[in-house]
Amino acid sequence: MKQLHSWHLLFVAAALTALTACGSTITLPALPQIQFLQKVQTAVSATPAPQATAQPAQPQATQAAQAPGAVAPTNPAVTTNEEKALEELYARVNPSVVNITVVMKAGADNPQLPPNHPQTPQLPQIPGFPQLPQPSEPRAIPQMAQGSGFVLDTQGHIITNNHVIDGTDKITVTFSDGVEAAATVVGADPDSDIAVIKVEIDPSELHPVPLGESDALKVGLSVVAIGNPFGLEGSMTTGIVSGLGRLLADGSQTPDGHRYSIPDIIQTDAAINPGNSGGPLLDLAGNVIGVNTAIESPMRSSSGVGYAVPVDIVKQVVPVLIATGKYEHPFLGVTGTTLGADLAKAMKLDPNQRGVLVVELTEGGPAAKAGLRAGTQETTIDGIPTKIGGDVIVSIEGQPIRKFDDLLGYLVRHTSVGQEVTLGILRDGKPMDVRVTLGARPTSK
Repeated sequence: MKQLHSWHLLFVAAALTALTACGSTITLPALPQIQFLQKVQTAVSATPAPQATAQPAQPQATQAAQAPGAVAPTNPAVTTNEEKALEELYARVNPSVVNITVVMKAGADNPQLPPNHPQTPQLPQIPGFPQLPQPSEPRAIPQMAQGSGFVLDTQGHIITNNHVIDGTDKITVTFSDGVEAAATVVGADPDSDIAVIKVEIDPSELHPVPLGESDALKVGLSVVAIGNPFGLEGSMTTGIVSGLGRLLADGSQTPDGHRYSIPDIIQTDAAINPGNSGGPLLDLAGNVIGVNTAIESPMRSSSGVGYAVPVDIVKQVVPVLIATGKYEHPFLGVTGTTLGADLAKAMKLDPNQRGVLVVELTEGGPAAKAGLRAGTQETTIDGIPTKIGGDVIVSIEGQPIRKFDDLLGYLVRHTSVGQEVTLGILRDGKPMDVRVTLGARPTSK
């Protein structure tokens, strides 16, 4: 008797080079292709065994399940309530999550291949014919990167990170069922690392995911991340909210070369890796509570510390991006630091006094125009030279300010350009109020 067996052998070659935030970058000329090897068919012949006289079935007294001390296997079809909930969440939300592939043309910031590099295409030389000229200039290498995103509405708007699409020439969105569509940038905000892109596609492909709330989040809440780490589409990981109110220096560059920070960042231990950028961080009800944006890791892969932009900032920024293409952040014009016990004692204040010590003022900025004062004296704390003597901001619009994060968070979340706010300050130890009209953030050109 012959039995025909067939095997499909699949060989997958994947090379990932250079990681950008949570996006993976691939050099196009070296990009390997997925290859399917030839289908192999093997004929196996067997010699029939001699016929035996049928015997009555005997009890199997030595089966493993009945052996002393053996444990019967658990039925794998039986799932816990938590597993069932995760299965249902994934089935409901994964169609809303997309893979974003971008291509950046080679330029001054992208690598170039020298003329004699093995990946530089050479013109063929044919014996008996004149030699064809070979390229004499370095060959620019276009760059490809991948990230994630999620569907906002049935008009084709998709939310992702600014750093996923910044500086790109071509954007391709791939849905969970493999359908691809070209996308264009509607608007982007580097200071919140949020961008909106749009696809023109049959609305039946668009499955919006609901936006939840991040103000009420608590440390310990279970969360889920869905995205495309290392280009692996539709990957889901689980974890908890590990921390709240983090600062992430991931915004645009200030005129003096620093980076603006994003406040109220969510910290999670759900595995986030290159390629997860722009994907949703969800609660167990399937609501978006954040947009995965960065990781803290010396290895450029998950070390259990991931960061997500809170959805309340997303809900504040995205409608403006769709309407105008950009978002202006309010600007106070101070460089400051949290007033700790050592600084307070150096300024002859109560060691328990907290607030934001104004170290420097932006020349011509809102705070300078309102008459705030920066530090004028120098002291050394723990070997570090520090300016003291400036105003200490202790409240804004009646809300207590205990650290710099509080001040930045309030400005970003609750104020707008052109708004007048009241700052409660300590000047030479005496409380007073100062009215400031907020400006728009200047950025480095």
